[in-house]
Amino acid sequence: MLVLLDHIGVLVFAISGMLTAADRSLDVLGGYIIAFITALGGGTLRDLLLNTDVAWMSSWLQVITVIVGGTIGIIFRSYLKKLRRTLFIFDTTGIAIFTIVGVQKALSFDQIALTAVFLGMISATFGGLIRDVLCNQIPLIFRKEIYAIPCLTGGSIYLLGDYLGYASHLWMLWVCILIIILFRTFAVVFSWELPLIREISKWNS
Repeated sequence: MLVLLDHIGVLVFAISGMLTAADRSLDVLGGYIIAFITALGGGTLRDLLLNTDVAWMSSWLQVITVIVGGTIGIIFRSYLKKLRRTLFIFDTTGIAIFTIVGVQKALSFDQIALTAVFLGMISATFGGLIRDVLCNQIPLIFRKEIYAIPCLTGGSIYLLGDYLGYASHLWMLWVCILIIILFRTFAVVFSWELPLIREISKWNS
């Protein structure tokens, strides 16, 4: 099931990357590069930190999935842009799936709990971080908007489920994914934000 979710995450992140590239007026090649980095950048960094083979380098299916996702982003861009918060939907779904995939893979390499959760967060958010840097934007993870915390929360709950022996249950997987999606959605709808550094500094002045 995690393999299927991994490919779904790659697909939605590739679409998200292509839509972002289009918004920044990149050409077609640039769009596919951004789609590739968005979809596979976080997982690549995770695998390098785990000192294991980078997953997409031995999986032609992941590369094809990126191409398909990027192509969907090009062909249906006008339609997708008409949908409210389309980019948000793809991005949120992607981080939810990749968080759990990342935690699960970290646990399979016998990583300690804290490391596993952080690797889940890295899998989910660092592709988008690199995308934003290349597109000359402040990465979403560094802004006031709550982005990484839902990943850390969902990953921690999945980790607790693994400790209690529920990680192999399909419902546990979907509950954690849903928690991340809902947390992130509520954060946007209700404008939950982290304080800026300069705002904290004012409290002490």
